[in-house]
Amino acid sequence: MNITVILCTLNHSQGLAKVLSSLACSSLPAEVGWEVLVVDNNSTDQTREVVEEFCRRIPAHFRYLFEPQPGKSYALNAGIRESWGEVLAFLDDDVTVEPTWLYNLTKALDGHEWAGAGGRIVLKWPTSIPGWLSVEGPYVRHYLPGFDKGETAGELAETPYGANMAYRKKMFDKYGGFRTDLGPSPNPEIPHFFEDAEFGSRVLAAGEKLRYEPSAVIYHAIREDRIRKTYFLDRCFDWGRGKAKLSAVPRLRLLCSFAAWVVRWMMAIEPRKRFHHKLVVWEKAGSVVELYRQWRARKTRKPTMLRRKASWFGV
Repeated sequence: MNITVILCTLNHSQGLAKVLSSLACSSLPAEVGWEVLVVDNNSTDQTREVVEEFCRRIPAHFRYLFEPQPGKSYALNAGIRESWGEVLAFLDDDVTVEPTWLYNLTKALDGHEWAGAGGRIVLKWPTSIPGWLSVEGPYVRHYLPGFDKGETAGELAETPYGANMAYRKKMFDKYGGFRTDLGPSPNPEIPHFFEDAEFGSRVLAAGEKLRYEPSAVIYHAIREDRIRKTYFLDRCFDWGRGKAKLSAVPRLRLLCSFAAWVVRWMMAIEPRKRFHHKLVVWEKAGSVVELYRQWRARKTRKPTMLRRKASWFGV
């Protein structure tokens, strides 16, 4: 079995060195070939120099690829095209991995039973958490990429997170690549989530099986400068936009739910509960805005279609 780890990055050279160092310590059987393909999505910092240093030191396992088209999905799709692995693993540029991560994540994919796999993502919070933020209990809602389904391996009924997942490369041949109208991008009209979940949902809808592998562990450190209300509110708003873009949301039900959560937010007193409710309001507001944007886009297209039909009759 040959494996390619696809790691897309943009202007994160300092954190990138940490994840590449942890990957350099990967422990796999001698008969398993593996590489780390770092896709530089048009960085302007020292990203290329950092990656090329690893390429010089460990040329058998590290490779650099430049993708000028802005947007993570473009970088992911470029990595898929340029990879030589039969199994493709995906990793973010702000995590660290255990030495056994890659083998544990991919070992079950050396066959035809499983289309893909997802591992555990352990969030490492700063030592000081403000009183308004819940990181455990009933009011957890931050949309950071934690993923933990327990200690037992088995079939996944949901899609894994892009920070820690793998697929057999044939899945991309069968079902296409990542949608470029989803995922992190400089384009403000594109929701910055769900490029990974959308692909996984295509795979599941086709009847393929995904595996949960709890022994494939990565660690995602939460930066202290992100522990701000505006950061979490922005993420929830964008999450709501992505949800509305992916699936049809009944408008009346959404508006009623939005109004109900506004009331809950305004009436809540306990700080964690109040902020949790506010996050839900922001998520639903994002869905409302995205539905409105879609309606405006359809309305703008209609005159064009009418003019096109008129031209058929020589008008």
